[in-house]
Amino acid sequence: MEIRVLRYFLTVVREESITKAADVLHITQPTLSRQMA
Repeated sequence: MEIRVLRYFLTVVREESITKAADVLHITQPTLSRQMA
């Protein structure tokens, strides 16, 4: 697992929402979902 993906995962957990996490990370929600798959 890459550090970037771990950071994405931790942000999703903290924000309790993939959409909110994507906003915080400044990426689109589909991109974040794809990275988490």
